[in-house]
Amino acid sequence: MSKVSKEDALKYHSEGKAGKIEVIPTKPYSTQRDLSLAYTPGVAEPCLEIEQDAEKAYEYTAKGNLVAVISNGTAVLGLGDIGALAGKPVMEGKGLLFKIFAGIDVFDIEVNEKDPDKFIAAVKAISPTFGGINLEDIKAPECFEIETRLKEELNIPVMHDDQHGTAIISGAGLLNALDIQGKKIEEAKLVVNGAGAAASSCTKLYMGLGIKKENIVMVDSKGVISTSRTDLSPAKKQFATERTDIKTLADAMRGADIFLGLSVADVLTTEMVQSMNEKPIVFALANPNPEISYDKAMASRKDLIFATGRSDYPNQINNVLGFPYIFRGALDVRATAINEEMKLAATYAIAKLTKEPVPDVVNSAYGIKRLSFGPEYIIPKALDPRLLTAVAPAVAKAAMDSGVAQHHITDWDAYNDRLKKLMGYDNKMLREFTEMARKEPKRVVFAEANHANMLQAASTAMKEGICKPILLGNDELIGKLAESIGVDLSGMQIINLRHPNEEDRRIRYAQLLTEKRQREGMTYAEAHEKMFDRNYFGMMMVEAGEADAFITGTYSKYAETIQIAKEVIGIREGYKHFGAMHIMNTKCGTYFLADTLINRKPTTETLIDIAKLSYDSVRFFAKDPVIAMVSYSNFGSDNQGSPLRVHEAIKILHEQYPEIIIDGEMQMNFALNNKLRDKSYPFNKLKGQDVNTLIFPNLSSANSAYKLLDTLGITETIGPIQMGLNKPIHFTDVESSTRDIVNLTTVAVVDAIVQEQIEKENR
Repeated sequence: MSKVSKEDALKYHSEGKAGKIEVIPTKPYSTQRDLSLAYTPGVAEPCLEIEQDAEKAYEYTAKGNLVAVISNGTAVLGLGDIGALAGKPVMEGKGLLFKIFAGIDVFDIEVNEKDPDKFIAAVKAISPTFGGINLEDIKAPECFEIETRLKEELNIPVMHDDQHGTAIISGAGLLNALDIQGKKIEEAKLVVNGAGAAASSCTKLYMGLGIKKENIVMVDSKGVISTSRTDLSPAKKQFATERTDIKTLADAMRGADIFLGLSVADVLTTEMVQSMNEKPIVFALANPNPEISYDKAMASRKDLIFATGRSDYPNQINNVLGFPYIFRGALDVRATAINEEMKLAATYAIAKLTKEPVPDVVNSAYGIKRLSFGPEYIIPKALDPRLLTAVAPAVAKAAMDSGVAQHHITDWDAYNDRLKKLMGYDNKMLREFTEMARKEPKRVVFAEANHANMLQAASTAMKEGICKPILLGNDELIGKLAESIGVDLSGMQIINLRHPNEEDRRIRYAQLLTEKRQREGMTYAEAHEKMFDRNYFGMMMVEAGEADAFITGTYSKYAETIQIAKEVIGIREGYKHFGAMHIMNTKCGTYFLADTLINRKPTTETLIDIAKLSYDSVRFFAKDPVIAMVSYSNFGSDNQGSPLRVHEAIKILHEQYPEIIIDGEMQMNFALNNKLRDKSYPFNKLKGQDVNTLIFPNLSSANSAYKLLDTLGITETIGPIQMGLNKPIHFTDVESSTRDIVNLTTVAVVDAIVQEQIEKENR
C-alpha cells in the first residue's frame, strides 16, 4: 500500500480543477439549433411530456443514471462529527467511485442539518432529481431512523452504505469462509464486537443468510448485550442474548466459530482467538487498525481464516465491491427500493464470483501469485473487472423477482454487453495497472533523463509509487535540468554511463553482449564501443538483471532502438518478430491496435506473429480477443499487395491456430459493424461478435489510425506496449507528454512483474 503524505493528498484534490468530479454535457451544443433544442424553445417539449407522465423523466432526463450521495457530516470516516462541508471531499470521492466502477453519475449533497426530521424533509424535497439516494457518514442512531423513513416515504432506491455495504461484502466473505472451513451456517456461533450501524446491519444480513439468533452474542463497550441489561436501545435489544454465563468479550469468544469486529483496534487478544472452536473465522474490520493485528492473528493458530478492511492484507472487506454495482442494477430496472432480496442477491453473486478462475490482470495486480479460492482469497479484489457483470444483473433480477422493478430486462446478454461498454472514456485498465505497479515497484531505466519530459515522468512515477527510477546521463547536466524544471532528484539513481568510473561495468556488459552475439559477427571491441550508447548500456542493465525495465524514445529513432533491442534482448522463443500495441479506450469500448510501432512493411509471416502476440496480450488484459485483420479490401476482393499478405496470413491462422477468433482481410467499417459484416459476408468466422482487436496491414496505417483517434480526442491511449521481446523494453514517441511517459512506465513495470512471474514458474 503506497504511502500518502498530507502534501500529496492536498495537491491531488486542488491541482487543476479543484475537487474530484465535474458535470459534462451529453448532447451536441455547437450550433444555434443545438442550443434551441437543449434549452428554449425545444426544452418545453420534454417538460410537457413529463408533466403528463412522470415516468418519462427516465426517458428525457439524466434521472435514471443519477444518484445523490447525501451526508450531514456527523460520522465522517474515523474523523467523527466534522460537519457537512468538511465531509464534502469524502462525498466527492464516493461519487468518483460510482462513476469509475459502474458508470453512475453523482451529485454530492451536503446537508447542514443534524435534526433527523429536518434532514429527512430536505432529502425528500430534492428526491425528484435522482434515480437513487446513497446515504453516507451519518451517525447512529439517527442513521437508522433516517434510512427507514426515507425508504418508506420515497419510491426510489435508498441505501445507507455504511450499514449495508459492509454487511453485503462481509456476508459474501462469510459464506465462502464457512464453505472452506467445512461449517454449516445454521450451526455456526457468532460473536459481534460493536453495536453501531454497520454491526447491526451485518448481523441482520447474516441472519438472512442462515445464522440463528440464539447463536449470536453481541458485545458493546459495556460488555455482552443481554436481556438482563436495562440500558439497551431498541436497536440493541433485538440482538440481546438470554445467556447468563457470559459477561465479557473473552467469555463470548470461548467456543465461537465466527468473530465480527466493527469496533476499535487491539480489543481482541491472541488468547481469545485460541479459545475459539476449530477452524475459526475472524473478521477484524476496524479501520485503519483491526481489532487484532494480522501478524498476531495468523500466529495464534494455523486453521484461522482472517479478514480485515485493509488492502495490504489478504481478504479485504471493501464496500467498493458492492455499492456501485448494487445501485447499477437497481437503477437499470428503475427499482423503487433496495430490499433484502437485492442485498442477498448481491451477497451471493460476490461469493460465487470468488470461486471462478481469476483473470491474469487481477492476479498480477495483487502480488503476482495465482489467486484461487481458499483461506487467503474468500472475496474478490476491488479491481476485478468482472464485478460489474456479476453483481449488477443479480441485483436487477432480484428487484424484478421481488416486485420492486418498474422496468424489466428481457435480454440479459444484451444487458451484459451494455454493462461492459458503460465506462466510456474512463481508463479503468490504466487504474488497474497503476495499482498493480504500486504493489511491486520495479527498477526502471530512463535512457534519456536529460529530456525534460522524461525527467519529469521519472520523478512523477517515483512519487506515485510506480517505480524506482534509474537515470542515464551526465549527473551535472541532469542536476541543472532538474533545478530548472523544479524536479527533486532525491531517491533517484543517476548513472553517467560514459564516466571513467563506469568502465568496469562497460567491460562486463561488453563481455556479456559479445558472448551472446559472437556467432553473429560481433567482436568484443565493437561491443565495448556500443556501451557508450545510452540505449545499449540501458538495455544491458536489464539483460544483466541490474534493472527490471527500460524506457527510451524521446530522442532516439525507432529503427535504431528496435535493432538494438533485437541484439541485446532478443525476441521471445517461438517468434521471429516482435511488435507493439496501443490500447484505445473510447465511448464505444476498449480497442487494441497492432502493430503500431515496429514492423514497417510486414510479411505474411510477420502478420501471423503479430496476430499471435496480440491474442496473448489481449487475454492478459482480461479480455476475450475478437480480432479483425483490416485492409482496404474485403475477403480477397483485391489479390495484390498488402491485402494478399493479410489474406494469406488469415488462411494459415485458421488452419494452424483455430483457437484464435480472427478473420479478414476486411475494411474498417465491416470490422466494427458486425451487422453489416454478417449481412454482407455471412461466412465470416466472427459472426455475431464485436471486434475488440484490430491488426493493420502495415505500420503506416496502424500508426496513423491510433494517432488520428488520439489527436481528435476520441480516445484515451495506453502505449505503445511492446509485444514479443524477452525483457521489458519499451519505446515512447518523441512528442510524448510527461503523462504519456508515466503511463508507459506503468506498463513497463507491469511487464516486468509479469516477466518475473513467468521466470519463476519456469524454474
